[in-house]
Amino acid sequence: MRITCVGGGPAGLYFAVLAKLADPAHDVTVLERNPAGVTYGWGVVFWDDLLDDLFAYDPVSARRISDAACRWDEYEVRATGKSVSHLPGYGFSLGRHKLLSILGTRASELGVDIRYSSDLSVVPDADLVVACDGAGSAIRSQDASHFGASVDMGRNKYIWLGTKHVFDTFTFGFEKTHAGWIWYHAYPFDDGTSTFIVECTPAVWSALELDRLDGAAGCARLETIFARHLGGERLIDHRAEAGGTGWMSFRRVTNQRWDNGNVVLMGDAAHTTHFAIGSGTKLAMQDAMALADAVASGAPLPVALERYEHRRRADLVPLQRAALASSEWFERMPEYADLPSAQFSYALSNRRGEYPLWRYLLHLSTQRSVPRAMLRSALSARRWNRARRRPDAEMGVPLLTGG
Repeated sequence: MRITCVGGGPAGLYFAVLAKLADPAHDVTVLERNPAGVTYGWGVVFWDDLLDDLFAYDPVSARRISDAACRWDEYEVRATGKSVSHLPGYGFSLGRHKLLSILGTRASELGVDIRYSSDLSVVPDADLVVACDGAGSAIRSQDASHFGASVDMGRNKYIWLGTKHVFDTFTFGFEKTHAGWIWYHAYPFDDGTSTFIVECTPAVWSALELDRLDGAAGCARLETIFARHLGGERLIDHRAEAGGTGWMSFRRVTNQRWDNGNVVLMGDAAHTTHFAIGSGTKLAMQDAMALADAVASGAPLPVALERYEHRRRADLVPLQRAALASSEWFERMPEYADLPSAQFSYALSNRRGEYPLWRYLLHLSTQRSVPRAMLRSALSARRWNRARRRPDAEMGVPLLTGG
């Protein structure tokens, strides 16, 4: 089968890897608009469930991703006028550039033809065309009425920045300015860099003149606002450096149909989830797994694509619900700003409104150092146990550890 992936992000590259593993005779090509080694974005986050899946589908690339990832075992919440509080939970982060390098190398090892600086506006000639070219997919727009794409715009404004300040763990920071509240989501993804996403309401964005400042001046203003969090380091806006605009409103993309003949949507071209739950890359790579399974099943292509869509739509429902609730909480964030520190951070943690009472009691108790250390140790042991059960644990490969 001749397969072409339009878009060389994590979804396209990983599907190419899995297609080649399923059948080395497949002729697989990946087309990417950017030159080799060029990508916009900073770090991506994921959790153990994705690592479990990665090890099940391709232990080679999974081990490389695991070895390159940063780990954290709690969340820190900072807010003007409040003491620092903490939330339980652990995760992984990895530079987007590093992730693409790992997947690109693995794909090339298997014989995938990766073509950079490609024109993605034309539907290629192939038996299967996988449109994984992002939320604004040019391939999807070729037949927009068939796919029935719908885009709902989020209310808040946000910007995806980086900094050389390395945060100790995943951190939410809220600052009260003369114009109102503005906040960041930050996490380390290598030894020298962190992702730093800034978000605020449109009214605060305008009042701080962030709608009128160019990239450099806007970063300078944000550096002043968040100075106590940045340890003297600068904020970096790659999109502004490339002549674009860094500030965005989130686009929630859905589609009535995911396939059209031999063309199928994957990743952000098919669906988007708000960055507040950090699952975009995870969902895109799990799309790749489901599509690879469907194609490898031997069913006729229309049947395979229908099975893929059905499976992924079912899997997406709870996460899309969580993402919507999470984004709406941040749109209402000023309503929670007067809560005491522990109650505020719990409201942030429970923004889906689904936790039982014992979670609140646990949260209050773990704001003290000894119970907090005990919970972190328990989570670390849980992570170690989970890693021990993965496919390569019997091969003498070093296991994951917490912290």
